[in-house]
Amino acid sequence: MKLKAIVVDDEDLARKNLTMLLNEFCEDVEVIGDAGNITDAKDVIESTNPDVVFLDIRMPSGSEGFDLLESIENRNFLVVFVTAFKDYALRAFNANAIHYVLKPVDIDDLVRAVEKVKEAKTSFSSNPENFETYFESIKNLSNSMESKGFGNKVAISHTKGIKLIDIHDIMYLEASGNCTVLYFKDGTRYLDTRTLKIYEGILDPSIFYRIHKSHIVNMEYLKEYLNEDGHFAILKNGKLLAVARNRVSNFVKTLKSL
Repeated sequence: MKLKAIVVDDEDLARKNLTMLLNEFCEDVEVIGDAGNITDAKDVIESTNPDVVFLDIRMPSGSEGFDLLESIENRNFLVVFVTAFKDYALRAFNANAIHYVLKPVDIDDLVRAVEKVKEAKTSFSSNPENFETYFESIKNLSNSMESKGFGNKVAISHTKGIKLIDIHDIMYLEASGNCTVLYFKDGTRYLDTRTLKIYEGILDPSIFYRIHKSHIVNMEYLKEYLNEDGHFAILKNGKLLAVARNRVSNFVKTLKSL
């Protein structure tokens, strides 16, 4: 069954181009409508009940797209943000597990975004309550982009939906191949498919420090640093983690500045 899609962009050429790319390269998507402003977009979304909305978030200020989503009462669709924003915006997208493609649109990126939407649609269909968490994550995205800072929440996608976690609950993170294991203060842990490098980019560097190629620690849970028979960070729960030799100098400077 095809995904019913709406394309929202204030530029007519951009709407036509994206629709053409979806028709040509994404056979599982059927574009059933488009809109060039927020008022028309709301009408089209509410009247057609799409599965996914491809939404430009610079119309033209960047806030209109989020305002649109806030104004819709029955939000049972997914969103792919189409954006020219980079840097801090990409950090915010990744932190909140929200799908996006950059302008100019790359075909491979678009196909990957559609595949992710299909996966999410499957899990959300069996757990419709996940839409509430999903749009809370979009709200966090909006707040992070507005402040151009680091948010206090990180979203993790899983087979049944999205899990929102408070970054202050994370004690440390550990690389596991191309995945990352998050260890929490309550003793639980969670495997996420994002790499440790991605987490290094989305977590607040004033709180989290990468001490090793395999570990990032939350400095709030650091108890002690030892340089006997090596270099080690000891956390409040007694966990001992090695500090890479080439990171010791900056790590010590960071400790002294706390």
